[in-house]
Amino acid sequence: MASLKEFRNRIDSVKSTQKITKAMQMVAAAKLRRAQEAVENARPYAARMSNVVASLSHSMVDQPGAPTLLVGTGESKTHLVVVASADRGLCGGFNGAIARKAKDLISGLIRDGKDVKILCVGVKAFEQIKRLYGSRIIDVISLRDHKYINSGHAAEISAKILEMFEAGEFDVCTLIFSQFKNVMSQVPTTQTLIPAIEGISESGELPDLGGACYTYEPDEEEILKVLLPRNLTTQVFQALLENVAGEMGAKMTAMDNATRNAGEVIEQLTLQYNRKRQSMITTELIEIIAGAEAI
Repeated sequence: MASLKEFRNRIDSVKSTQKITKAMQMVAAAKLRRAQEAVENARPYAARMSNVVASLSHSMVDQPGAPTLLVGTGESKTHLVVVASADRGLCGGFNGAIARKAKDLISGLIRDGKDVKILCVGVKAFEQIKRLYGSRIIDVISLRDHKYINSGHAAEISAKILEMFEAGEFDVCTLIFSQFKNVMSQVPTTQTLIPAIEGISESGELPDLGGACYTYEPDEEEILKVLLPRNLTTQVFQALLENVAGEMGAKMTAMDNATRNAGEVIEQLTLQYNRKRQSMITTELIEIIAGAEAI
């Protein structure tokens, strides 16, 4: 059995760990407040952007001059899967849930005979995906060094996706991220980025114009050529914000649980320490009494 000194050392060690987890919980709570405000402010803009694209695309879907970003290449042989996760751990099952969602999608596409390419945004999902699909990963984008996520980071990611699409490197692009619901709930989500019409259909039906006919100046094709790349950046930015809020929520919950568990360990160790100390005192008293009787 451990000595009293070993018990004291272990109790001090767990107390130090508890202080760290408590501090991390408080930091995550402060960051969550900002991240939640950012994602809630961005949602209406992203939703409105999707509605505008849906409205413009209503009359363009079956037209021969429809932009390829909207309707795709007509093929679905090569898929680009963009997996967005956190760059840091200590956030419970947040990154693992995104990785599992990605693995399920990728394995399903491979079973269907599709060629799959993977672009990882965030290193944590990459660390889990590379074990099975390392040869399919084309790049890893880390945002670890950036304190805050802004639209510029989303623009860089969307520019890379557009460059690959224009070069004919894939036909369909799917984004996987974690949608923030609340502190306790983050839902791994898939969203089709290219062709954009599929992403619009996934989020809701095409708008019912009620028989109305709208005339655009310039025409829908010219507007969509400008709007579709911007919409791609908007949807990527929204996904990054959702991830940040989800990560902070998961981290706050995980650190709260860790702090509580540390408290329980300290209580158990303190109880064992007191029992050991009482046992040693009792033993010493018995030895003193026995020695006195012998004299």
